[in-house]
Amino acid sequence: MGASGVLSAQTKESGAFEKLRALSGEWEGTLTWSGARNSTGKMSAHYYTTGYGSAVVEDLIGDDGVPSMTSVYHLDGPDLRVTHFCGAQNQPRLKATAYSPDNNQVTFSFVDITNLRSPTAGHVDGLELKFLSPDHINVQFRFVGEGKESNELIDLRRKK
Repeated sequence: MGASGVLSAQTKESGAFEKLRALSGEWEGTLTWSGARNSTGKMSAHYYTTGYGSAVVEDLIGDDGVPSMTSVYHLDGPDLRVTHFCGAQNQPRLKATAYSPDNNQVTFSFVDITNLRSPTAGHVDGLELKFLSPDHINVQFRFVGEGKESNELIDLRRKK
């Protein structure tokens, strides 16, 4: 198969997954909560692939050096999906539902969740990734709970 055959087989989902795979390494930056919750702080991240490259793991690490959240991105047939292992001790599962034309922005929508303590317990119900450059990304979680909504924006730059 020639190069044109490879390019024609790429979908927006597989293109976005390749951008995720390219994040492998160490990142550092800030987090900013807005909405019902307001706070700021430092955040670092470690990205790596597992499952012979079939999944990308994102460990988000607070000031204490302990991962507070882990997300695992993977293709599921034609869909790009993520399971988020949340600091709220539940696991929302989301599916990519919108892509910018250049795949530099991907929006994930809530599908379902495991270990939700109650119907109103806090949990992630949306996620947006912005690939600003090969060395700069934004990860934004939409968090809902007890009838309130907050956004957590994590601005990360690759460590040099």
